[in-house]
Amino acid sequence: MNCIAELLARASRLEQPGAEDAPLILAHVLDRDRSWLYAWPEYRLDDKESARYESLLERRMKGEPLAYLTGHREFWSLDLKITPATLIPRPETELLVEAALALPLQQASVLDLGTGSGAIALALAGERPKWNITATDLSAEALEVAALNAARLQRTNVGFLHGHWFEALDEKQRYHLILCNPPYVAETDPHLQDNGLPYEPQTALVAGTDGLSDLRLIITRAPAYLRPDGWLIVEHGLEQGAAVRQLFEDAGFDQIQTRQDLEQRDRITLGCYSRSP
Repeated sequence: MNCIAELLARASRLEQPGAEDAPLILAHVLDRDRSWLYAWPEYRLDDKESARYESLLERRMKGEPLAYLTGHREFWSLDLKITPATLIPRPETELLVEAALALPLQQASVLDLGTGSGAIALALAGERPKWNITATDLSAEALEVAALNAARLQRTNVGFLHGHWFEALDEKQRYHLILCNPPYVAETDPHLQDNGLPYEPQTALVAGTDGLSDLRLIITRAPAYLRPDGWLIVEHGLEQGAAVRQLFEDAGFDQIQTRQDLEQRDRITLGCYSRSP
């Protein structure tokens, strides 16, 4: 049997990418936090714990995302359950939440398209308990995860619908705000082979030959589901800002803005639809 100090020292000498996550994996296996590991370095794992740790560390070094190994990911300070059926929430997607919270909306009807783990909808639900939020997804498996997260976090102002983009909705329903983090990677983009992306659901990543096919559909159809002066906010690729702003303009939006992430890269675009659809 190996003690914690020995396992972590051995992992620190490994040169493979992912080995740096050994403390997180070990804490997950032992169902403890990282501070406990360093408080009890002499703790010896039993054979079952050792085997599970070694297996997970090997999978991590082969490229499997940490969130899928531990089954959890933090987003907006929420501990979310994550499975391979859901896209792993990224920090930059918190920009969508920030932009939504900055809008002058009190009691609002909100739509989160392609909710995945429920990250965006559940973050907003906690910050705005008077908002009535509907979250849709094409994947029934993803919706199960989102519903579990909603139950764990006691978010009672979120409902879930199964369907592709707007297909799950009543055509007469109108929203004050629609948000979406759609697929926006081109199918030929070489980055799809990097950073654990091969392990994530490709339907949540890839959007045609230019990465804009889902964004076109969403931006074009959104006005029919918005209330007067309703808002649409979408996430997109760092080189897609100009193209997305043009799509917003063509669809009749005004007050169009593109906002950047912490690395000064175009990341989200929003606009207000003040016309009658």
